[in-house]
Amino acid sequence: MTFPKPESRTMHDAAHVFHPTSLREYDIRGIVGATLGEADARAVGRSFGTLVRRAGGRTVAVARDGRLSSPGLADAVIAGLRAAGVDALDIGLGPTPMLYFAVHEPGADGGIMVTGSHNPPDYNGFKMMLRDRPFFGADIRALGAMAEAGDWESGIGALAAVDIRDRYVERLVADICLPPLNVGWDAGNGATGEVLERLVARLPGTHHLLFTAIDGTFPNHHPDPTVEANLADLKALVAARQLDIGIAFDGDGDRIGAIDGAGRVVWGDQLLMILAEALLRELPGSAIIADVKASQALFDRVAALGGRPMMWKTGHSLIKARMKEVGAPLAGEMSGHIFFAHRWYGFDDAFHAALRLLEALGTLGRSLAELRDLMPVTVATPELRFPCPEERKFAVVEEVLARLAAAGAQVDATDGARVRTADGWWLLRASNTQAVLVARAEAGSAEALARLRAEIDRQLALSGISATETAH
Repeated sequence: MTFPKPESRTMHDAAHVFHPTSLREYDIRGIVGATLGEADARAVGRSFGTLVRRAGGRTVAVARDGRLSSPGLADAVIAGLRAAGVDALDIGLGPTPMLYFAVHEPGADGGIMVTGSHNPPDYNGFKMMLRDRPFFGADIRALGAMAEAGDWESGIGALAAVDIRDRYVERLVADICLPPLNVGWDAGNGATGEVLERLVARLPGTHHLLFTAIDGTFPNHHPDPTVEANLADLKALVAARQLDIGIAFDGDGDRIGAIDGAGRVVWGDQLLMILAEALLRELPGSAIIADVKASQALFDRVAALGGRPMMWKTGHSLIKARMKEVGAPLAGEMSGHIFFAHRWYGFDDAFHAALRLLEALGTLGRSLAELRDLMPVTVATPELRFPCPEERKFAVVEEVLARLAAAGAQVDATDGARVRTADGWWLLRASNTQAVLVARAEAGSAEALARLRAEIDRQLALSGISATETAH
C-alpha cells in the first residue's frame, strides 16, 4: 500500500489520563461511556503511533469488531494515529486474527484491533501488536504514562482503506487438506460472520451456519464458547442434522469452541491434545505449550506422543511471547486460544485452528467423538473465581506458596501455585486483569475432586479470603 507523504506539523493537544481500570495486562478495555470513550481511543492511537514512529515504523493497521461503539472508537484511534504522523490502514469490520494477518501480510508496522472480545455488549477496548510481537504488560503501562505526560509525536498521517477479507480467506485455505465432513458453525453474531461465510464456500463437505449476521447486541446468545450455555444452539444443530462436529467462535474470532457428534463439549485443552497428535506426526519431538489451567492428561499425552510438553502462564500475549522464545510450533489455553507457528504466524486464530482441527480428523482417521472417547476420564471444576482486593491478590498467592513449601508439597510455581497430590491437582493464581483469585482442580473421581476443592478453600481461609465464588 502506497501513501502520500505526510506533512509535518506541531500539535499542542492536552495530555490524557486513562481510567485506572482500563489499562489491563493484555489489552485496554472498559465500559463505554463510563470507563472508556472516544477520547481514550484517540489517546491510544496518538500514543501507539508515537511508539511506532520512534521505532522507525510508519504504518498501523486498524480493524474493529461489530459492537455498536466500535465504529466511533475506530475512527478516533485512526485520528490519533494520523495526529502522530503515522499512516493508518483501515481494514474495517472483521475478526481480530484478520487484523493480525494484515500486519504480517500487507506489511504494517503495527496493528490496533477495536474489540470487546467476549465481554458484555457495553464493553469495548483495544488489542495491539507491534510488528510481529504482542503488545502487553509493560508496553501498555508505558503507553499510559506517555499519554499522561502528553509525550507525543505530531504530524499529518495519511489514511487508506483496504478490504482484505478475500486475501485472508485465500491464505487460510492455501495449504489445508480437509476431509469432506458435515460441520456446523456458530458465529454468535460476532465479528467472524462475514469471513466465515466466505471461508465455508471454499471448503469440502457440508456446512451449516448459525448467526453470521454481525450484530453488536448479540440477539441470540453471548459469543463466549467457554460457557456451555452459549453452545446450546450449536448442540441442537449438531443433533438435528447429525453432524460430525460443531465449531463456535467468540466475539472477535481468536477463541474456538467445539461440540462432537455426540453433543459433548470438547474443551480447549482436549482440542490441543488432538491438534498436538496430528502435528507431532509431522514434527516429531516438538515443544507443545499449554497454560497452567490445562488438564494433566494433555501434558501426559504430549509426552507419550514423543513431544515436549511445556506448562506456561495463562494469557494469550504471554503464550505468544513464550512460543517465540522456545520455538514451539503449537500452543493453547483452556480458554480456547490456539496458536500455530507451524504453517501459520504464531498468533491465536480461531479460523486457522478450526481448519487444523478438521484436518487433524482426517490425519488421525477418527471422528471427534471417537477421539474424545479415547481421552482419560477425569472430573474437574470449571474456572473458579474468588474476589480478592487488588493489593492482596499476589500476596495471597505468595502466602499459599510459602505454606506449601513448608509442608513439602509438590508445586509448580510457573503461574501461581499448581499442586499435585495423590488425588490429582489444584491451581490457585492471581488474575492479571481483575481483582480475583482464579482456581481450578482436576481428579479421577468426584470424591477426590471434593478433597482438592476443600484444600483450595482451606488455603483461602488461612489467608483471610472468602471461598465464595464470583460470577464470570
